[in-house]
Amino acid sequence: MENFLNKLERKFGKYAISNLSLYIIIAYVIGYILTLTGSIEFISLNPYKILHGEIWRIVTWVIVPPSTLNIFTIIMLFFYYSLGTSLERTWGTFRYNVYIFSGMLFTVLGAFILYGAYSAAGYPGEVIGMFISNAFSTYYINLSIFLAFAAIYPNMQVLLYFIIPVKIKWIAWLDAAVLLISFFTGNMAIKVSIIASLLNFILFFLGTINVKRFSPGEVHRRAEFKKQTEPKRTGYTTADGRITKHKCAICGRTELDGDNLEFRFCSKCNGNYEYCQDHLFTHNHRV
Repeated sequence: MENFLNKLERKFGKYAISNLSLYIIIAYVIGYILTLTGSIEFISLNPYKILHGEIWRIVTWVIVPPSTLNIFTIIMLFFYYSLGTSLERTWGTFRYNVYIFSGMLFTVLGAFILYGAYSAAGYPGEVIGMFISNAFSTYYINLSIFLAFAAIYPNMQVLLYFIIPVKIKWIAWLDAAVLLISFFTGNMAIKVSIIASLLNFILFFLGTINVKRFSPGEVHRRAEFKKQTEPKRTGYTTADGRITKHKCAICGRTELDGDNLEFRFCSKCNGNYEYCQDHLFTHNHRV
């Protein structure tokens, strides 16, 4: 799956949305405004309504707020924004995009699979749609952001209630326990919602991500490595004839594609291969 993601990034990496977490927060603000106006029911994830022409719900459900608005919700939104931006810096913009959007896609697929199962059992479609719309939201997708951060930085400390210092891994274990309780005690819609929304976490950490690669010690090691002297470059020529000094061997980006891009040669690859910061520590070594 690692190679598959690399191929995807070469083709579609330029379309990745930078600072995606900020746009998610803005979407929630719009959702809260719609809640106050009583319009939120027209954008929720309701398979019955989607199949009867309201296709915008496939997308608009993501702006439905995961909880009611209060001071704690505002704090949590800022917290998730911080976690999301950290993950984007760690993984790279494209992979963070894939992580978030795959969680949304799996949620939609889960909703339609559940709708099909209940429909086959003879339940009224309108009732099923309302049942699903009340159970499916971005709540568990947000939780997947927290779990991903905790898996990468388990020993990072946060201030619980702004007072008690606690390692983030213990909060993650507590959330996991609550999640299991919700799964085993909840109805079928809750079960499917949990599985679908967290499938991105399962796939990323079992199929693609080496957690140790992003530990604080490893991050420090990479920072020290970046200080090393770079080998001499002969330069590259772009399709439009421009000369560049750097070019990533994975995604093909050059320094002309962004002022914030950094490039380094890999000391473990057999040959003169240069990579951008998003692929220097995630590529397969060429031997």
